[in-house]
Amino acid sequence: MIRSLLLAAASITVLAAPVLAQDTAGEARARRILERSPLIDGHNDLPWALRQGFGNDPHAVDLTQDQSANPTTLHTDIPRLRQGGVGAQFWSVYVPASLPPVEAAKATFEQIDSVKRLVGAHPDVFELAYTADDIERVHRRGRIASLIGMEGGYSIDDSLGLLREFHDAGARYMTLTHSTTTTWADSATDAPKWGGLNPFGEEVVREMNRLGMMVDLSHVSEETMLDAMRVSEAPVIFSHSSARAVTNHPRNVPDAVLRMMPEDGGVVMVTFVPGFISEPVRAWGAARAAEEARLKSLNPGDPDAVTGGLRTWMAANVQPRATLDDVVVHIQHVRDVAGIDHVGLGGDFDGVGSLPDGVESVAAYPRILAALMARGWTEADIRKLAGGNVLRVMRAVEAVAASKRADRPNLSRLPDAPAPE
Repeated sequence: MIRSLLLAAASITVLAAPVLAQDTAGEARARRILERSPLIDGHNDLPWALRQGFGNDPHAVDLTQDQSANPTTLHTDIPRLRQGGVGAQFWSVYVPASLPPVEAAKATFEQIDSVKRLVGAHPDVFELAYTADDIERVHRRGRIASLIGMEGGYSIDDSLGLLREFHDAGARYMTLTHSTTTTWADSATDAPKWGGLNPFGEEVVREMNRLGMMVDLSHVSEETMLDAMRVSEAPVIFSHSSARAVTNHPRNVPDAVLRMMPEDGGVVMVTFVPGFISEPVRAWGAARAAEEARLKSLNPGDPDAVTGGLRTWMAANVQPRATLDDVVVHIQHVRDVAGIDHVGLGGDFDGVGSLPDGVESVAAYPRILAALMARGWTEADIRKLAGGNVLRVMRAVEAVAASKRADRPNLSRLPDAPAPE
């Protein structure tokens, strides 16, 4: 969730991007495929956008109308979901890692409530789903299956009891960390503390297996990825990550892990965040952050000087743009290294302040799929990418949970956590 950070830079001059040709016939072909095979997006932050911009009220904005001209710049609404052929959506119940754990737990439950109220506000369009069979059933009815994905393991407040309650409330995956290292798992974008998962973190993964909750490794360190894949009896997912070999961002998946995906059975759902898919955009963002840090060190207590200096730097260093072609390169790389059975889509719409040219909203999926078919992808390949791989992973996770149905709930606690009285 970096939308709030990027919105602050929305007025920066950017390099002009070439106009992207539209493959009308290819997009029509993609839509026909998606009529039969549901496209499953792994991560969309619309619930948080509603919380931040509309008082947490799904009725405060008319999602039955295209919102692309709205100053709030939502990436998601019902017409564009339909245009994009989205058949199932994992709605992210994100809350900031800066919240104290108890507050994070509360806010996460509120976000789950937001998803249910969003579905309730448009019952002719959305329907809650909890299983792979649910997704296929809802898709056949012409509705968009709505699933819940937690983003950030701090929300369980080191309590497997809370984890179970989140699952009961509908959460079907949990991202083990967000931007910061937790008391049991290292994040990709924070100082490591555990060398991956600590023993309690391993118990979290085991209890997720027992419950039938997918283990999401977006945002975690490479060591945490490896530990989770070692411990988990079920395939893992990356709900919104791209390829590190293409764009050297720590949030992306390294080739060493991609090569393990066939044995694991999991899926990497490629995201569209510009800094994760374009090396020039990533490098520009890193340079901007370094310049901001330098200005703060030179001008302590003088935020105006920092702002002015940063404005001058940005005028001299024009921000590059990511494009749809960058997205295609990442999807192709994940396929080439991990295999066609282990690649999916996780846009992160409404979780970022800007998107690649040609991928401006959830309506872009047929355009992405058409670009892949123009590069030789077959209809069978597209069906796997769009949702078939995720359905397979979900069924594998559900099968592991079914095999553990007689197991008792895990009562493990962190070593320094007091036992309940």
